[in-house]
Amino acid sequence: MSSTFFTWLRSPAAREYFFSTHFWGPVANWGLPLAALADFKKDEEFISGTMTSTLALYSMVFMRFAWRVQPRNYLLFACHATNATAQTVNDIRFYNYWYRGGREERQAQEGKILPAVESKVLQAVKEAKEAKEEVKETIKKTTS
Repeated sequence: MSSTFFTWLRSPAAREYFFSTHFWGPVANWGLPLAALADFKKDEEFISGTMTSTLALYSMVFMRFAWRVQPRNYLLFACHATNATAQTVNDIRFYNYWYRGGREERQAQEGKILPAVESKVLQAVKEAKEAKEEVKETIKKTTS
């Protein structure tokens, strides 16, 4: 198996492949998935939902192109499959952070949201006590 590969590597077909856009296009394109993978370590606050979704859709479209072009460009397909997956994961992180309570959880852990929540809880307790007094007065009026 390896001898077949090394034989091909020395052939004119290999040189033709390595000096073509079928090789260098995908190699240059690997910057997109590498950046998306690096974004896994970044804070969700800095993820752009619009750009991440656009890049995921872009890679899905070009995955089909890489599969349909003759000869099939497996390197380009792998590049866009990796990018589509990484961008989709970042999109899920973005959605969970901004729309599923992730931001509030983080703020609560950092103690930033506690005073706001505390004041709302105290206001709710005050309103509950007032409602309790109103119910007591209504009960007194109806029983007397």
